[in-house]
Amino acid sequence: MPTAATEKTPARDRRGAPQPLAAAEFPDALLTGRTVIALAGSSASSLARAVKRGELVPIRMGIRCTRYRAGDVTEWLRGKVPQ
Repeated sequence: MPTAATEKTPARDRRGAPQPLAAAEFPDALLTGRTVIALAGSSASSLARAVKRGELVPIRMGIRCTRYRAGDVTEWLRGKVPQ
């Protein structure tokens, strides 16, 4: 039986609290990929395709830390809406 010292922490607990969607209201806010996916109502694959097409430019803050500027995300989402 594993003890408290040897038990692994689930990944979702290590990530910390989720970013509030209200952060997107500030154009210079840096949004996580999870927040962008939630705002767009799409998948991680859709976000990766948008980055690959150059529709959305990620900001690399480290090896495992990517953020997206809220103003860029808003413009990207406006471009997705049919006129």
